[in-house]
Amino acid sequence: MAEILSQNRKARHNYTITDTFEAGIVLCGTEVKSIREHLFSIDEAYADIENGEAWIHSMSIQPYKYGNLNNHETVRPRKLLLHKEEIHRLRGKLAAKGFTLVPLDLHMRNGKIKLKLGLGKGKANVDKREDLKTRDAKREVDRAIANARRR
Repeated sequence: MAEILSQNRKARHNYTITDTFEAGIVLCGTEVKSIREHLFSIDEAYADIENGEAWIHSMSIQPYKYGNLNNHETVRPRKLLLHKEEIHRLRGKLAAKGFTLVPLDLHMRNGKIKLKLGLGKGKANVDKREDLKTRDAKREVDRAIANARRR
């Protein structure tokens, strides 16, 4: 089972996610320790393909409080571990206008830290309002059903 360490809730609100990928991350030792203590943020992060390699940018991992002079940088590009075929497929999809790679969550699987990426296209404000309306309508229906069962 995967233990979810953090989710990017804004991602599904701001983007229509069409496809998801799971990638490993190249981290140094103090970064792993900080992530296990939940001292990181993926809210502003985004992924990109550069020179045939996948990278995540703007992911913030706070320095490990028991680290020494060799502690890591807070924000730096980190390499993502994907299969070559996945990188080629992503490069083709990212070439289409409006698509971007957005981190959806950071989780641990079998002791390894993994990042779930979503291939998304930005939503317009109209689409965001529609999503809010449908969510509110669903909530009202669920509330009505729950009230009917109580009686």
